Amino acid sequence: MKRIASIIMLSSISHTIQAQTFAPIHAETHNNVTCVKTSEEEIGMLFDRWNAALATLDPSQVTAQYAQDAVLLATLSDKPRANHDEIKDYFVHFLHEKPQGKIDRRIINLGCNIASDTGIYTFTLHEKGKIKHVQARYSFVYEYDDDQWLIEHHHSSLMPEQLFNTSHQSRR
Repeated sequence: MKRIASIIMLSSISHTIQAQTFAPIHAETHNNVTCVKTSEEEIGMLFDRWNAALATLDPSQVTAQYAQDAVLLATLSDKPRANHDEIKDYFVHFLHEKPQGKIDRRIINLGCNIASDTGIYTFTLHEKGKIKHVQARYSFVYEYDDDQWLIEHHHSSLMPEQLFNTSHQSRR
């Protein structure tokens, strides 16, 4: 019985040591930065910062929100964008529609120097003098690097209902 108790105690100590050493190991993968404290509110405000960059209608300001190695899977493009030049190219064209986003529903998850904001947003677009509202699913993955939060991955896709209605109407 003592042997089982010793094994359980060693296992418990080992688990505690692993848990205590996890954060520094994880931090090393983020340029030796210790885990920064953040909150759901702070991560939610990163969307507001990105949306404000859209409002400038300057593709460079929007692109500056993305990490150098970021990936953008954009709503209105079939092409994955994997560097600043490609991301900027997308926004050069997208900004012609003067987009402004509004979060409809979101789920924010926090980690060590990484966070995600996932949900549904609606964009107001100005297309040929008409205002159009487009709802889409989104995910932003943010990484804290060089003393700032940047978008590491951004995916956006039209809602399936919109895709179904469009393809269904085109079949008629």
